[in-house]
Amino acid sequence: MRSGGIFDYDKRKIRVIELQEQVQDPDFWNDPDHAREIMRKLDQEKSLIGNWDELDDLRNSIQVYQEFLKEGEDVAEEIKAETRQFEKKLESLELKNMLTGDDDHRDAIVTFNPGAGGTESQDWAEMLFRMYTRWAEQNDYKVSTIVYQQGDVAGLKSATIEVSGPNAYGFLKAESGVHRLVRISPFDSNSRRHTSFCSVFVSPVIDDTIEIDINESEVELQRFHASGAGGQNVNKVETGVRLIWEGKLSDETEERVVAECQQERSQMQNREKAMVMLKSKIYELEKNIKEKEMQKLQDSKNKIEWGSQIRSYVFHPYNMVKDHRTDFETSDVDGVMDGDLNDFIKTYLMAATGKETQHG
Repeated sequence: MRSGGIFDYDKRKIRVIELQEQVQDPDFWNDPDHAREIMRKLDQEKSLIGNWDELDDLRNSIQVYQEFLKEGEDVAEEIKAETRQFEKKLESLELKNMLTGDDDHRDAIVTFNPGAGGTESQDWAEMLFRMYTRWAEQNDYKVSTIVYQQGDVAGLKSATIEVSGPNAYGFLKAESGVHRLVRISPFDSNSRRHTSFCSVFVSPVIDDTIEIDINESEVELQRFHASGAGGQNVNKVETGVRLIWEGKLSDETEERVVAECQQERSQMQNREKAMVMLKSKIYELEKNIKEKEMQKLQDSKNKIEWGSQIRSYVFHPYNMVKDHRTDFETSDVDGVMDGDLNDFIKTYLMAATGKETQHG
């Protein structure tokens, strides 16, 4: 269990040696941005090799327990426990190994925009907000609410979260698109079935290693009163900042991009954060243009309506969540809404990796 297949252990060991040689170069830190990128790649390779070594140790441990079992020792429970741990770590390594994109290691910005339909769609947006927050917490990511605008009756009008941790964008990029809900409406006195839509847009949090040139004259600055998700502690000072950019992307399409921030205490801090988010969203749109031919990635111009959804969540007349890109589905609606998304993410990444291999 040392090499071969998609995860080439020996090749990664050689890669670590090559990267370490670069780090030892006396001129290594002359270009700090490049140096940080090399250090990141070195840490990533070391982490993957470490994960593989852990799997190897578990495999050896299981084999030892199996020998004990043959000799009549009562170690069945130990074997079960070690096997469960092995499967969990193997799945985690499989997922990490699929993240080959330049930006996969970055933190992620996730924006929720309910479709037409008022309270129905706004309530659905809040359910998705909770679903991704739960997923992040279960996978040891830190979640910060950048902006949260409450709905008039229930749910939310718009919201943005930042998910921080290793490979956050690499995993969450699978979730960008329109999500469709079918259920008996709790807001309908006649208990009729309703269909609701919500757009989820995921972009990587960019840093100084990426340059996005924005013409300041194309950016409109709006200020607003910041308030928490619960509507409490309404700030009487206009510290909330909204930046609106209108301009042309590299393919000459006109685009309108909005970024808001209300989490910081001062207007200046919120403006700085909003600018990072604005540039991150524009960067994602430009990435989509470049990758659309090969991967047919969905861009943000998709209307929030029939035909553009990536996934359907059916609560009535039966229980099913189905991803329309991979055909992966499950009847465990409650589990999915509580953040159990890794099977969907894994299936999407496997399909995307397969396409890259075909085109490569």
